[in-house]
This record gives sequence, C-alpha cells and structure tokens, in this order.
Amino acid sequence: MSWESEINELRYREELAKKMGGEERVARHRSQGKLPVREKIDKLLDPGSFHETGALAGTGIYDENGELIDFTPANFVMGTGRIDGRKVVIGADDFTVRGGAMDGAVTGKQIYAELMANELKLPIVRLVDGTGGGGSIKTLIENGDTYVTVLPGWDHVIDNLQKVPVAAICTGSVAGLGAARVSTSHFSVMIKDISQMFAAGPLIVKFGLGQDLTKEELGGIQVHGSNGVIDNIVNSEEEAFQQIRNFLSYLPKNVWELPPVSDTSDDKNRRDENLISAIPKNRRKLYKIRKILPMIFDKDTLFEMGSTFGGSMITAFARLNGYPVGVIAPDVYKDGGAMTAESSEKLERFVDLCNTFHLPIVNLVDNPGLAVGLQAERKGTLRKGVSAIAAVYQAKIPICEIIIRRDFGVGGAGMSNAHGLNMRYAWPSGVWGSLPIEGGLEVAYKRDLEASDDPEALRAALLKKLEKTVSPFRTAEKFGIEEIIDPRDTRPLLCEWIKDAYELLPQQLGFTHYTYRP
Repeated sequence: MSWESEINELRYREELAKKMGGEERVARHRSQGKLPVREKIDKLLDPGSFHETGALAGTGIYDENGELIDFTPANFVMGTGRIDGRKVVIGADDFTVRGGAMDGAVTGKQIYAELMANELKLPIVRLVDGTGGGGSIKTLIENGDTYVTVLPGWDHVIDNLQKVPVAAICTGSVAGLGAARVSTSHFSVMIKDISQMFAAGPLIVKFGLGQDLTKEELGGIQVHGSNGVIDNIVNSEEEAFQQIRNFLSYLPKNVWELPPVSDTSDDKNRRDENLISAIPKNRRKLYKIRKILPMIFDKDTLFEMGSTFGGSMITAFARLNGYPVGVIAPDVYKDGGAMTAESSEKLERFVDLCNTFHLPIVNLVDNPGLAVGLQAERKGTLRKGVSAIAAVYQAKIPICEIIIRRDFGVGGAGMSNAHGLNMRYAWPSGVWGSLPIEGGLEVAYKRDLEASDDPEALRAALLKKLEKTVSPFRTAEKFGIEEIIDPRDTRPLLCEWIKDAYELLPQQLGFTHYTYRP
C-alpha cells in the first residue's frame, strides 16, 4: 500500500497550475513586454528560494467519473522566498488568468499572504497586475447575486504597515482594489509604458464622466509620477525588482529588529575638500545638493524615493559607516527649497516611515520656510506643512540636523525638534531667523523707505548693517547654535553620531506610538 498515486496527482496538478492562463494568453502577455508571473517571482527572489503556498487553488473541471480533465489556477501566486538572503513573503497577480480580477480562490490567497507576513513578521512584496476587489461583472451572472462591498483582509494590510516593510510594484493596468494595494505600501514602483493605475478604468470613466481617455492618459506615469501616489518610476521590470531589493536592504525584517548594518570600505573619517566651497557665498547663487550628498554619506549608498514629487525636498536612504539612515535634504532648484504642500506630504510620510522602522535621520537644512503666495495658500500649504512638522516632533528616532544655509520661519524651525537633544550643527554658510533680512527689511522699514529721498541708498545701508547681525558667529556667542563646524568635518561627526544613535535604538524597538499612514 502506498500514496504514490496521490503524489503523482499532486505533481500533475502543480504542473497544470504552472501553465497559468495557457500558452496563448501567456504569449499575449509577453508580446506586451511583460514577464509571466512566475518568471517575475524568479527574477525578484534569490535563485531557487521560492516556496509556493496554495498552488492547487483554482477551478477544476471534471468528467462524469469525477476525474480531473482541466484546471484553471487561481490568478494569484504566493509564498515565501529570499531577497539577498533575507526571507520575505511575496504575492503576485497573474493577469493571464481572468485578467487578474479577484475571482475564485484568489481572495483567500491574498488574505493569507498578508496574514503570513503579519504573523511571521516578514516583509511583504506585492506584484500587482489585477483589477478590482469584486471580480468581473460576469461573476454576477455566475453567482446570481451581489454583495455589500468590503476590503478583504484589509485589517492585515493596515496592520502590516505598522509591523513589516511593505513594497509594491504596479506591473500592468491596475484598477480599484488593485490600485489600492499598490498605494497602501511603504514603497511603490511603476514601470514606464507597462504600468497604469486608476480608481476605475477608461470605459467606466467614459460612461460616468464622458471623458474618452486611453489607459496611459488616465493613469500612466505622466499622471502618477508627479502626484505622490507612486514613489519611483523605472524603465523596466528588472529595474523595478532592483529598486525593491535596494529599498528592503535598508530596513529590518520587522519593527522588533534593528536595521541591518553593512560592511563598508569607505573611511568614516573621510573629509572631502570640495565641501568647503560647496555652498556659494552669494546667497542668490544655487548649488546642486545631489553632488554634495555623496561627499558625506557612504559611497554609492544613496537610494532616493519620490524624486518626481515634492521636488523641493529630497528623501532618501543612505549609509554612514555601514549604518542605514534616512536622509532629508533641500533641492533649491525646486521652489527655492521651500516647504510646498507636496513636499510637506512627502516629508511627513518619510519621517513616519523612518520612525516606524527605527532609522535615524540626517536632515540637511536649507529651508526658506513654508511656500508663500496665492497658489501655495490655495493648496493648503499651511495645513500640510504643520502636519509634516507634527510628524517630525512626534518622531522618537534620533535626528541630526545640519544647517547648511537658510533656516527661516515655521518651516525651518520645524525641521527638527529643538526642544529635545537632537544633535544640531551649522556650517559657516548658515543664516537664520524669523524671515530673510532682504524681505523683512521691506516690512520693518517700510515707512522709512517710503519717506526717504533716496530709498535705494537707505536700503543698501540698512542691508550692510543687518548683514553683520546675521553672522552665525553672533548666534553662537549666545549659544543659539550649539556648534559651527568646518563642512569637511561633517562626515566624521555624523559617523560618530550614528554609532551612538544605534546604541540607543534597542530601547525603541517594537511599535511606535504614532502609526504609519500610506
């Protein structure tokens, strides 16, 4: 007596599942420049590390004797695997089966994937290529009824944001619940010419609103690349997989572990001579912050997120002497580096992410304050700006502030919680106050300038006098700034600081008091 026949049936069913939607549909999928779901998983994970769960789920067709004659697998492939040796949960939609719609056993498998990540405390990666949560309209006829809408497994989806890293790739045309699964993550990626995302697709939009749009016009990268829905845009699926690997490499497996420290050959005492002239003395002259960052952080470790949204602020991961850190920095070529409504949203989400996974933050500050003007007011910049500042004040992780130039107004003041012992340094190029002297002079001396026979001469004389008072050394005399440093000493100081910061982190492991919101 043996169970060999049952094992043979098991292997037979597994082989049927691997055929996915069949040769024709898989070939059509490839013709659109997209890899079949199982190849995507193999490309993302370490070779041979995928262990599938639920391969037998699907719809079988049987003859009159009860023998299986055909099988359509559930259009969701899930299991565990490894990325750079670290275990993860992976769940991937199979568009070749019913267009990725949430039909049949797929619902249970998606919920189980989220539950697996939640209970095993493992990162989860979603490869999303499906439509809404209710399946095709055809299922209404097949089932004979409809239902009150629900977000299946969403309790686990939301809870996972507080426990484990969640990353998602939009790998096709994704609508409804599929789009929500991409956005409800810590890090999301779209692929040029392949990915589109929308709350509802073009045909529904045309029927409801009369707008006749293609998928790309409605939800392509030209839409979501600049609105904050997606973090990064890439040119290929392979590049998307590498972005996921990079993102996860900076984070712990869960909130009960420390971020992983890597070996580095970069000298922690490296002093880049170019830093001494990196900031122009003429405050009207701009500089490129992305050229400065590699002078400070470990070489080739900067991983930027959200570069196409909220451009006045850069948010990124990097390493200092091998220790992962969050990086906030200004891009003065975008809105002068001011806190816009968009960059405030980006800042808040990034600080929440670092706080959730216990990554210390280095904040390079050149902030003229909250964006001003009619457009900024209409966008609700004040509300979004103070919300971002609240995230900074609520964060319990160590934050080190390096003032490299301007630190003005509410925006500048909110870049770190100065009421705690967050370390703060300033370069000699630092200038600060309630507002810049050039603009403040016009308010403070308005009557004098209007009454003057030579307002330009008076303005120049006042500016010359005020320039002396805004010297950072005057502030240091009153201990208004703790340390003014040689810019070339920034990296050695930060490498010493990060070592101390990581010694404090074990006290903070576990849930944070303020929860992460996507």
